[in-house]
Amino acid sequence: MCMPDATPIEILLVEDSEPDILLTEEAFASAGVANRLHITRDGVEALAFLRRGDEYVDVPRPDVILLDINMPRMNGLEVLAELKRDPLLMTIPVIILTTSQADEDILRSYQAHAASYMVKPIDFSHFYEAIQALGRYMLSIVRVPPPSRTQL
Repeated sequence: MCMPDATPIEILLVEDSEPDILLTEEAFASAGVANRLHITRDGVEALAFLRRGDEYVDVPRPDVILLDINMPRMNGLEVLAELKRDPLLMTIPVIILTTSQADEDILRSYQAHAASYMVKPIDFSHFYEAIQALGRYMLSIVRVPPPSRTQL
């Protein structure tokens, strides 16, 4: 479903599970989604990426963030709260992509202004299909705000 003249979208995947990272990469590629997938493996690394820390000076601003909840050093809910307090980052849509089905996590995510909450299917084929659908959704339906002048 890759549109030949589609502008690639910048996606930041914040995920500590190597198998889930590989599956996500493969599913997006298979869906033909024009994207650049950037990966950070915990919340601390994600914030360094987003705030263009030393090793991320030249990285582009993501159009969307896929954020796991259960991660080392700084969990996804802490990252989400930090993003939504930051005027330079608060407009980036954040989709929680996690194994947690806990009502409390769902509620806290939306209270912290997550754009969506997706539970990762445990079954390989369902996970693959969910990521492909998410990629098509982001490419064909979602519109994100441009970076503010201070971000350019």
